[in-house]
Amino acid sequence: MQQGFNQDLIYKGERYHIQTEDGGLKNPVITTILFKEGSIIAVKRTSYADIIKFERLDKVVKEIMSEQHNSLIKALKEGRFEKRSEPTLSQNQGF
Repeated sequence: MQQGFNQDLIYKGERYHIQTEDGGLKNPVITTILFKEGSIIAVKRTSYADIIKFERLDKVVKEIMSEQHNSLIKALKEGRFEKRSEPTLSQNQGF
């Protein structure tokens, strides 16, 4: 299980929190959640069950986590979550 990422950021004067977590070998899913004022704005999940036997799994999982975390930050900065009233749930889909 990889250590996750937690980050606070300000976008257009509003505070957001983004966290990315690894579910570990028993639940090989990376989950990234974007919060605004305690409410979930977006969720992105990526399964890595298909690569669980890779030699350098820890490194690969850490890279996937970083890319997914940064892709949600990029989507926020591109304005993709403005005026949304319900969370976006995604499974390995681009924003």
